[in-house]
Amino acid sequence: MTPSLLSPWSFEPLQIVPTVVVAVLYTRRCQTLSRQGRPVPTFRKLLFALGILLVFIALNSPIDYLGEHDFFFIHMSQHILIGDLAPLCFMLGLTGPILRPVLAIPVFDRLRVLAHPFVALPLWAVNLYVWHIPFLYDGALHHDAVHALEHFCFFTFGCLMWEPVVETLPAPEWFGTGAKLGYIAVVRLIETILGNVFIWSNHQFYSVYRHAPLWGITPSHDLNLGGIVMMAEGSIVTLAVLAWLFLRLAEESETRQRLIEQGLDPRAVRRAVRYRRADSLQ
Repeated sequence: MTPSLLSPWSFEPLQIVPTVVVAVLYTRRCQTLSRQGRPVPTFRKLLFALGILLVFIALNSPIDYLGEHDFFFIHMSQHILIGDLAPLCFMLGLTGPILRPVLAIPVFDRLRVLAHPFVALPLWAVNLYVWHIPFLYDGALHHDAVHALEHFCFFTFGCLMWEPVVETLPAPEWFGTGAKLGYIAVVRLIETILGNVFIWSNHQFYSVYRHAPLWGITPSHDLNLGGIVMMAEGSIVTLAVLAWLFLRLAEESETRQRLIEQGLDPRAVRRAVRYRRADSLQ
């Protein structure tokens, strides 16, 4: 059967229920904070909602079926949504007060170490490469439980990778805006290496996609397209994040210099400027 972008949407409870539960819990927490006089900024709520939407599209739209059965490049698009874009939106949509009830649970509080840059980045990189080993990649496509674990890992380690950059929770003192620029460069270098493996290969690594050409796309070209999708998305996101960090670096430098010239403690100034609390020092 010829694949179609009009393939039916999936509404399997195991895929929908967790997303709905997370959305409901987030909404209830935002309502609680609003009643306490600590409302969550609208832009954060919109970004979190966008993250929910991206997860829903990735798991329930025809992208899921086409990626699982027909095209590697569509499956790569699904992984980008689950493992990069949705986690970024989730992290931008969260704040410390929102997470406080979760962090009050001892086991989760101890897991904060996973968000340390020197921990989060290696975990994310190992997860990215391991799941693209043909044996595991094919296993995920043939076994629903393994596929669910793969998606869970992509999303979880994607969130951990973005956390030091977004700083939903405070990162180490040394990990300022300048360090974040280097961190993002390393992230994209790791992704670029894998993307180039797919772009320049003339052999389809994964058995599921070794079939007759579909839509005029051969298996090897399908793999190449997957690498292009990975590289294109990574480049766009990287440029956007780097632009944001450069603008923030310039703003912080100007504000920090102005406050230090007023005779304020340099260390207090650095911390206040970093967390957008400079007004509290004046």
